[in-house]
Amino acid sequence: MASKLFHDNRPNWPKRAVVTAGMPYGNKDLHFGHVGGVFIPADFFARFLRDRLGRENVIFVSGTDCYGSPIMESYRKLRDEQGYERNISDYVQENHDRQMSTLEAYEVSCDLYAGSALPPAVHVHEEVTDEILHRLQEMGVLHKLTTKQFFDPEAGQFLNGRQVLGRCPIQGCKSEKAYADECDLGHQFEPEELIAPVSALTGKTPELRPVDNLYFDLPAFLDYLKEYTEALKQNETVRPVVIQTMEEWLGEPQLYIQNKFREAFDAVEDQLPAHTVIEPEGNKSSFTVVFPSWRERDAAHEVLGAGGVRFRSGKALVPFRITGNIEWGVPVDDSCGCSGLTCWVWPESLWAPVSFTRTVLARDAERQGKIGCDEKDTELLEAPCADAAPLMESAWGHTALDWRDWWCSPDAHAYQFIGQDNIYFYGVAQTALWQALNWNMQQSTLVANYHVLYMGKKASSSGKTPPPPASELLSHYDAEQLRAHFLSLGLGDKPVSFSPKAYDLRETGKNADGSPLLARDDKRVIDPVLKEGTLLTGVFNRLARSCFYGVAAKEGDKSAVRTGCIPAGEPGTEAAESAEQAILAFEDAMHRFEFHRALSVCDAFLRGANKRWSDASKAAKAIQEEDQETGDELMRQALVDAYHELRVATVLMHGIVPRGCELICEYFDMDPNAFFSWEHIFDTTDELIQALGEKPGEHVVKVLPPRFDFFSF
Repeated sequence: MASKLFHDNRPNWPKRAVVTAGMPYGNKDLHFGHVGGVFIPADFFARFLRDRLGRENVIFVSGTDCYGSPIMESYRKLRDEQGYERNISDYVQENHDRQMSTLEAYEVSCDLYAGSALPPAVHVHEEVTDEILHRLQEMGVLHKLTTKQFFDPEAGQFLNGRQVLGRCPIQGCKSEKAYADECDLGHQFEPEELIAPVSALTGKTPELRPVDNLYFDLPAFLDYLKEYTEALKQNETVRPVVIQTMEEWLGEPQLYIQNKFREAFDAVEDQLPAHTVIEPEGNKSSFTVVFPSWRERDAAHEVLGAGGVRFRSGKALVPFRITGNIEWGVPVDDSCGCSGLTCWVWPESLWAPVSFTRTVLARDAERQGKIGCDEKDTELLEAPCADAAPLMESAWGHTALDWRDWWCSPDAHAYQFIGQDNIYFYGVAQTALWQALNWNMQQSTLVANYHVLYMGKKASSSGKTPPPPASELLSHYDAEQLRAHFLSLGLGDKPVSFSPKAYDLRETGKNADGSPLLARDDKRVIDPVLKEGTLLTGVFNRLARSCFYGVAAKEGDKSAVRTGCIPAGEPGTEAAESAEQAILAFEDAMHRFEFHRALSVCDAFLRGANKRWSDASKAAKAIQEEDQETGDELMRQALVDAYHELRVATVLMHGIVPRGCELICEYFDMDPNAFFSWEHIFDTTDELIQALGEKPGEHVVKVLPPRFDFFSF
């Protein structure tokens, strides 16, 4: 039996909060992993915080990651191979619009779903990028370094990151695809480390030629990152995968060399910079060379390469590239030390949520005619789109219009929902960047989810059973069924399979004609996606219908409770305590980002409330037949309890299935701002009605039509 929870142990919440969801690239539609693994959890949390803190104290932003070589390469192929005639910004806009449409269909409620290269945020984002780069330069942590970049002599051009294919050199990496300086699992390395590089343009082996770029001195923050990561271990809300992944990058720079190259290594070892050799233990097939810093390790590359020694790099901090020489990117001011460069997509995507926050606040200021945000931001809003509704746009203003009140104030906090592959960028690089800026940037809480598997395996568009786009799933399932199911998976703990029956091609038997019977057509196979939906269509729906039909006038029924009003009275001890414990347990689960547990709390609470109503209403009806007055009193108490529990359940479930919960609120006929506010979460229904300026027992609910369903899938 669960321990009883108490009010004095409730978690603390910030005064203001920013919620972000990892930005999808602008070269594709959203797949189910984007939606189920990042956006739905982020939306659940953002909706909860709006109810918990007040909607004017929460900003939820995300958007399309518009720049970078993956998008350039996808656009090039579309143009060269399929005759696409529009420009790259049009291409990104089209993908952005499809992404936005999909999110809207899943009821994701961003204050702004923007695009780093698109109106209304594009010029604000350019300004933020310029401010940050100049600030890093001012702080002495931005340096020009000469590195090597792949050049295809046959094509006569430098290659962007996605135009080079090879194998990842990082020790232990299982990626099957690597590019010029990072693999598809997010590991970064130097171009000269890439194994067996091939140009995507000509299929030939490219050359390495020197180029100048700006780099952030990430290794200078090693001690800070170690201290910060150690402190995270004391924070019970931080998922272990975040800490484990961050620590992997905070060790000494190392190279791993197979034992078969030992003789060649010994021949050139005296030419290496300072290092220590760690001999292999047991049956290990490689030995380790440890260096004092990344500089000595990188200097060793050329020596080892010339000596015919193959090696793999261990994870360690290296300078974090800020710029690149691709055309499609945020322009970088030449005064930063290099000319003709654009910002690399990863750093600018880290501060894009700041840009989007500033865009939201500039929009608020413009509408309300208030002063408080950066005046330059309002001027930089793209006029044609400044009043557009990017995605379920908020009609309210926010409490503070200065972006620093959201990102730099100790009273505020940012919660960033990402996939596990991106922990290095958000956990290591961003943490150091925020510290380096010396703007009192508050470090974010990273809510990193493991991969959503597909049919038990890692999703792959090139596999035998490619996963469906997120939009296509809605042809088979309702958005609220999918929201509840994705939240039930517990992706914060481990990778979990998404196995919708509608796409299950396993053979489970034979049809009458002898043809294979597929699982999707087999009535014996239960669809796991529908499991949570039965809670909605059965238990939740039944409790809501019972409440509203229970007070409705009914011909031939002389019960005193059938007034069309919520009956006055205090909920019984069992109902009141059950509701209080559900509230406290739900809030605790949300604070720990245990969304599957939050849903489980709601499930248990709804089932208990439904049983209490069923038992109490049956008992009341049995007595009404013999003693109308006593039976009416028992029915009144049953309805008081049921309405109290229904209201609490609806508030808790609001972030999970918003459409259905807002429909229930509509039939309560109450102001949704007050109904869903946690300011009233522990109040009785009488107390809430009094707060609305009405007399308990006289609040009329909306008449529910016959056979009405709040959740109908």
